[in-house]
Amino acid sequence: MSQTLSVRRGVRVGRLTTFLRVSTYGFGTLIVVLSLVLLLSITLAVMTGPVPIPAGRVWSIVGQHLTSNWITVDWPAFQDTIVWDIRLPRVLLGALVGAGLAVVGTTMQALVRNPLADPYLLGVSSGASVGAVCVMLLGISLFGVYSLSLAAFAGAFAAFMLVYVLARQNGRMSTGRLMLAGVAVGYVLSAITSFLIYNADDGEQVRSVLFWMLGGLGGARWEFLTLPLVVLVVGIAWLLGQARTLNALLVGEETAASLGVDVTRFRKHTFALTSLLTGVLVAVSGGIGFVGLMLPHIVRLLVGTDHRRVLPVVALVGAIFLVWVDVLARTLVAPEEMPLGIITALLGAPFFLWLMRRNSDALGGRQ
Repeated sequence: MSQTLSVRRGVRVGRLTTFLRVSTYGFGTLIVVLSLVLLLSITLAVMTGPVPIPAGRVWSIVGQHLTSNWITVDWPAFQDTIVWDIRLPRVLLGALVGAGLAVVGTTMQALVRNPLADPYLLGVSSGASVGAVCVMLLGISLFGVYSLSLAAFAGAFAAFMLVYVLARQNGRMSTGRLMLAGVAVGYVLSAITSFLIYNADDGEQVRSVLFWMLGGLGGARWEFLTLPLVVLVVGIAWLLGQARTLNALLVGEETAASLGVDVTRFRKHTFALTSLLTGVLVAVSGGIGFVGLMLPHIVRLLVGTDHRRVLPVVALVGAIFLVWVDVLARTLVAPEEMPLGIITALLGAPFFLWLMRRNSDALGGRQ
């Protein structure tokens, strides 16, 4: 009996090793290239707008602020305001949100072993929206500037815990049930959000909430960057430390358990982290869907399935992607601004349909 178990365990470990066997050639180069592309994208995004500003002027303004006025100012004051106070915080916030949503999507797909999983399909973002809308419409400010983020996190965490409980049956979780529970809970929470908006008295406030729900970075300020940056850095660092566990879960719960992973405990901790990330990101950007669905699959085609490689690459790709989506949002219907959620939905919905057809068992009852 023990010999049979050893053989089975050896087969599982062998499957895991084969599953993760990806070439390391060029990975460091890829990170460097993506980092340079991100830097270039940020520069071009700050340059782009109704008032074009040359790249040299952009970096002179940034350098002047970062070096405590060591650089001589030879540009108009309005250019300084445009670059430092308006465009640069917005572009950096877009990079943080894109990186965070991509990382959350990657993590959720590994946790539930479903290629269609992301915060929006599992109801987490709907929960975050309920919390954020309550703060915006009711004027709650118990925690100052962090009230919105904390309320969004509480809503996201409560939503996923509800989905998680509904998805469990006989002590086990079916990924098919998880997806269905996520969709159902998401609809209920969206209805609650709509009810709150319907009963609001301030028309201008309602318009602001509706625009926020479609996703946007127009209200970005420097003080909005601190919390997303801290949570994202800590979250990615923790996930990288748990990369082997995420790799094992991709193969299956039995394989992970045979390697000594406490699957239930790990999922609870990781779901709490992804809820925190989702809540913070939704609070500062509104509803921007499909980023966490599309990008993990694209990145896995480049670097394989090892999360030690996938997580840093998907963060960089997500940052680059949302920076350019924001550029499109600012320029397609200028001088008006298009919500980011519209653009990501136009890009993501066809990808979702293709992915669903390609993975016809994704909504099945696989354990």
